[in-house]
Amino acid sequence: MIQKAFKMKLKPGFAAEYKRRHDAVWPELKDAISASGVYDYSIFLDEETLTLFAYEKLTADNTADMQKNLPVVRKWWNMMADIMEVNPDNSPVCTELPQLFHMD
Repeated sequence: MIQKAFKMKLKPGFAAEYKRRHDAVWPELKDAISASGVYDYSIFLDEETLTLFAYEKLTADNTADMQKNLPVVRKWWNMMADIMEVNPDNSPVCTELPQLFHMD
């Protein structure tokens, strides 16, 4: 099992909209993420800073780095670009966080 964490940034005033969109996440997007080897994925919000903290568990043979090439992922990024900080290709600005401790 591989664990990854990263942070993203929400634009002010969009916390409720971000949650609404994720409550209705497309089944084909969930299927694509799962097919890439991600089997546990959570996103948390720090309401004071609007920082989104994401945590995922991946299989050893995952292809999660290839998600950026999937049309459904790009479509999702385009839909989310108005409420998040994004790169020129509309992918979320992500900062990976190194794991310093883990306890089973």
